[in-house]
Amino acid sequence: MKNKNIIFILVLIAAIGLISYYALKTKPASLEYKNSQYGFSFDLPLSWQGYTIVESVWQGHIPGETGDIFSEEGPLISVRHPLWTEEKPRQDIPIMVFTIDQWDKVIADDLFVSAAPIPPMELGRNQNYVFALPARYNFAFPEGFEEVEQIIAAHPLRAFDK
Repeated sequence: MKNKNIIFILVLIAAIGLISYYALKTKPASLEYKNSQYGFSFDLPLSWQGYTIVESVWQGHIPGETGDIFSEEGPLISVRHPLWTEEKPRQDIPIMVFTIDQWDKVIADDLFVSAAPIPPMELGRNQNYVFALPARYNFAFPEGFEEVEQIIAAHPLRAFDK
């Protein structure tokens, strides 16, 4: 009887240990920014808790004989680190949103969206949009640019159809 109690206690401890292990293992190790309007989500480290979203517009141009002709524009969604301040800005994570047609023009060099000699880097796409990182987004090397590079290297964007 005493041996059965010891075995029962050992099995119970092992079961609690396994349940705890899997509960901790499946605990989210990141935050998720979800954009239902365009159909993508973006994983962020827990250190970005309290991030903000800054919306602006990218503009594209076609080079002309008499100068650039501005012809296209689209959303630019920037994920901003919670420690960002006016006095001490940090690197944002800018995500350009293109229609499929706009993206085809960018890739064909029929539409230029920056002064960089290379196009933005595609992060993902769904049936309606292409999500891209501007070519020189970190050109000024603000504080936190290395962290943003690590985040981008982990392929955090997941596109979905709405």
